[in-house]
Amino acid sequence: MHVLSLRPPELTRRDFVKLASASLALLGLSQTLRPRVVKALEESVGKTPVIWLEGQDCCGCTESLVNSLEPLATTVLLDTISLRYHETLMAASGHQSEEALTKTIAEGGYLLVIEGSIPLAEDGLFCTVGGRPFKDIVRDAARNAAAIVPVGSCASFGGIPRSGPTDAVGYLFRGTQRHHYFDDVTGNKPVINLPTCPLHSERLVAVIVHYLTFSTVPPLDHFNRPLAFYGYNQHENCERRGHFDAGRFVTDWGDPAQQGWCLYLKGCRGPWSSQDCWKRLWNNRTNYCIQANTPCVACSEPEFYESFSPIYERQFDVKLPGVGRVNIDKVMATIAGVAAGGAAIDIVVSRLTGRWKNGNKVEEVKTEEKEG
Repeated sequence: MHVLSLRPPELTRRDFVKLASASLALLGLSQTLRPRVVKALEESVGKTPVIWLEGQDCCGCTESLVNSLEPLATTVLLDTISLRYHETLMAASGHQSEEALTKTIAEGGYLLVIEGSIPLAEDGLFCTVGGRPFKDIVRDAARNAAAIVPVGSCASFGGIPRSGPTDAVGYLFRGTQRHHYFDDVTGNKPVINLPTCPLHSERLVAVIVHYLTFSTVPPLDHFNRPLAFYGYNQHENCERRGHFDAGRFVTDWGDPAQQGWCLYLKGCRGPWSSQDCWKRLWNNRTNYCIQANTPCVACSEPEFYESFSPIYERQFDVKLPGVGRVNIDKVMATIAGVAAGGAAIDIVVSRLTGRWKNGNKVEEVKTEEKEG
């Protein structure tokens, strides 16, 4: 009887070279480092333990990872790292799965991946696993971790659950504010946030490869996001930017003449969004939100979702050079008039948190009083 195996073939040196080249390109590093990366991958096969915890989430980040095709998520999970604990993907359950978690924590030196927000209200009782508050499980797992990687908007900043009653936070941030709930177990451990809703698998793979090769994390911004992925502004790199400059905005979804026009008046948060989705693309590099005619919701930002909702409605004022603050209902005509006059246009957004000043991004992180 033929038995179908879900385990992919063992990685060959050619596979390592391909993975190394792709990861270096994603991180913006020189291909001259490829031999070093290949060697690190070969030496680490099956040896790097990973604990993946899920809290207040929809499992979307896990779905995004396991549905990735380049590189195959199963190849990364089964051959490059040793996935010791993942409630959704592991075969074991109940006492056996908890035993694997406890043993890995005791050994230490693992990568801790966190998916989903961490509710603190009511002493964490809004999310429990096996009767234990998720916040306590995170604390235990973080204590002996070598590095901590919150994936998705929820684990990074609180995400959608932050708008509810559970006091949902990310591992380091409650929205734009840095909290200190896990400082005692974090210490000097590197924490790498990989927001967007959901996680883009390529970013996680590249971070893991970087860590395995250099034992460090790539350069991060003030929200602990890798600059290689979050150092770009969606609005400045949008394929519809020309329509914005020309004052052509979608106002009627049913008008064929408006297809491909700027989505700003339909609630696009591109001017607030720092990410490389426009270059990374999703669904095996098929498209991303704006290419699918959907406004960017800035899910890479700490303000998502609460401060940016309702997500498909325009709600912010804009300023234009030489024009000043513009009534949002008249912005289309104003921009078109400026464009017709031959003036260069660069939108200056008044952000709720004040992180945009004079058209330049100012990474200001407010710090809350230290919590116990």
